[in-house]
Amino acid sequence: MLAYIEAMFGDFLKRLIQPDPAPLTSTDSRLALAALLVRVARSDGHYAPEEAERIDRILAKRYALSPVEVTVLRRDAETLEAEAPDTVRFTRAIKEAVPYEDRESVVEALWGVVLADGRRDHEEDAQLRLVANLLGVTDRDSNLARQRIENTLK
Repeated sequence: MLAYIEAMFGDFLKRLIQPDPAPLTSTDSRLALAALLVRVARSDGHYAPEEAERIDRILAKRYALSPVEVTVLRRDAETLEAEAPDTVRFTRAIKEAVPYEDRESVVEALWGVVLADGRRDHEEDAQLRLVANLLGVTDRDSNLARQRIENTLK
């Protein structure tokens, strides 16, 4: 079973980082975007339970998933994130395969993960700025997304 899972993620990553990737299927898109949420959450070296819970809420709401489906998706995303290439290649591949408005909403979700533990960490901020830029989301749109999330947390 483990070999099958590793092969599945390996094939997915190969398709994702090709020079001209095909648009992602809805299932692959979910997985890639969930892996980005995990990558940002892990960027400060501490993957807090609040961050995992926030990722679960984001995925459940965004994709109308049951608690079991969310848990499976997040665990798959955690595995994928650990195997994914560097952030630059990973996010550039997603940028090529995902429309701007979807990438913008992902940046908003990423801010939700960064702020889930109640504090802004320098490493997470830096990682999110890099990811937003690599996804092609403007600084202005990223800042507006952060402000929307901060307002919901007050």
